[in-house]
Amino acid sequence: MREARAAIVFPGLLLAVGQTLTYTGSRLALLREVAVGLNDAALPLCVRDLTFRYRIREQPAIRDLSLDLHPGELMLVAGTSGCGKTTLMRCINGLIPRSYHGELTGTIQIFGEDAHRMSMAELSQKVGTLLQDPERQIVGSFVLNEVAFGLENLGIPRREMLARIDETLDFLGILKLRDRETFSLSGGEKQKVALAGALAMRPQILLLDEPLASLDSASAQEALALFRRLADSGVAIMLVEHRVEDVLRIGPDTVLYLRNGEQAYFGDATGVLDVLDYHEVKLPAPVVFERAKAVPAPHFEMAVKPDGHETLVAFDHVGFRYDPALPDVLHDVNFTVHKGDVVAMLGANGAGKTTLVKHALGLLKPTAGRVLLEGRDTRDMSVAQAARTVGYVFQSPSQMLFAPTVKEELAFGPHNLGYATEQIQRDVAMALDVVNMTDYADSPPLALSFGQQKRISIAAVLAMRSRILMMDEPTAGQDYWNYTAFMDAILQMPGFDAVIFITHDLDLAISYANRIVLVSEGEIAADGSPDTVLVDEDLLLRCRVVPTSLLRLNLEKLPATGAFMRAELLAHAVA
Repeated sequence: MREARAAIVFPGLLLAVGQTLTYTGSRLALLREVAVGLNDAALPLCVRDLTFRYRIREQPAIRDLSLDLHPGELMLVAGTSGCGKTTLMRCINGLIPRSYHGELTGTIQIFGEDAHRMSMAELSQKVGTLLQDPERQIVGSFVLNEVAFGLENLGIPRREMLARIDETLDFLGILKLRDRETFSLSGGEKQKVALAGALAMRPQILLLDEPLASLDSASAQEALALFRRLADSGVAIMLVEHRVEDVLRIGPDTVLYLRNGEQAYFGDATGVLDVLDYHEVKLPAPVVFERAKAVPAPHFEMAVKPDGHETLVAFDHVGFRYDPALPDVLHDVNFTVHKGDVVAMLGANGAGKTTLVKHALGLLKPTAGRVLLEGRDTRDMSVAQAARTVGYVFQSPSQMLFAPTVKEELAFGPHNLGYATEQIQRDVAMALDVVNMTDYADSPPLALSFGQQKRISIAAVLAMRSRILMMDEPTAGQDYWNYTAFMDAILQMPGFDAVIFITHDLDLAISYANRIVLVSEGEIAADGSPDTVLVDEDLLLRCRVVPTSLLRLNLEKLPATGAFMRAELLAHAVA
């Protein structure tokens, strides 16, 4: 039913010219065959010799990019953080040069029209965009108002507008959120609502910038299946994503791989694995396992070691609700963090993970039970007092960053905690080095990309030297090289007594956690070592955690290794 609706709601050129999607050869070949004779004016997107340098940068962010996007084509754009992926999208949707200024050369044509001569209103009717950070895109107080925002600006009649909103929300499986306040939504729910706002305008080109970053793994698989259906209905889709392995499963028609702003590969998906570096982009675990055998084993030894004795945080029959008129978000939670724990918290969007960890810092107070931080009830502590023990990295970096420069941002917390100037300078330098952002010390944090802002928010907490490090989705917007680099550095540096991270990336949990906590509908569904919790596939699926190739490889090798680890280490552990 929904597949049929996709063809109705999102009609495109591919179906309009009478083609079907039953074919025996390459799908991309079919798309190009459909476009033959239509000329460039009929193609959704033509980019020629595109170069852009931001005003505050010495080097171009992208150089000499040329590509075509056909109707019904799904293009994956991959590459490390800062390689130019988001810049390319900003050029296409008009944010460059209107909102981001610099030197721009080359041409972009949208259905034959010069994109730079089109108004934003004209562009928005043809090009829909989902930003990396939904916090930057959502402007409405309620979900209904948010999805209606673009339609109202286009002057769509009310009856049609409401029909489009309900149809789009139902299509995405979030009709139940229609009357919810947007501030009460989880990060993943906000991502879906932002997508609904873009889809309701029925774009013929859809730009998706890290759309999976805030989604649980089951929702991510559903979103990818949706993108595939949209492309099959005729929408031209450009999908920027670090989760390359996941996207490859739905068969993208083309892959653009950028390195330092330049085109390193542009072609069909079958050839991209031959050129991708598994140190930069996370590839299927069996591929990495075989390649890693030929290189020396990386050194990794965690400084945070299980203790099991000293209790740092204790949840005692905790219940919580945001509003007396709403159901509880947490139900009778009992949960203890000991010195030496590295805890990965997994579960569905809206399961209560973020709500739970915010209690440890005192940002939220339980409506039932109590939370003890180093033996003290958090009701009797201020957030400033709790911050000496707990450093918390928010899911959205825009909720944390405000200072004029990166180095001032990192110095703010330590300064308020009364640290000496010399120590602050050392800790700021250390934190910037850990997240590979030393070159950006004098840059404005809010002018950086989402992925760079995320690393700055992590560095800001590292510089505070708290006993407990809590991170909400630390790998959102991060390429594989960057997140393994800073996770390795964090867990190998002395000073942290415990690390807790919320993540939808099961492989991150496999690689680093010595303890897995599954959260489902506000309750602890499982709590234990990876080799006890992650072996129950039915339980994982009930918690909307989808097994990955790395999990399956670890389970296969577990009798020989006795522990879970990432593929590069696994290759040498087995050998």
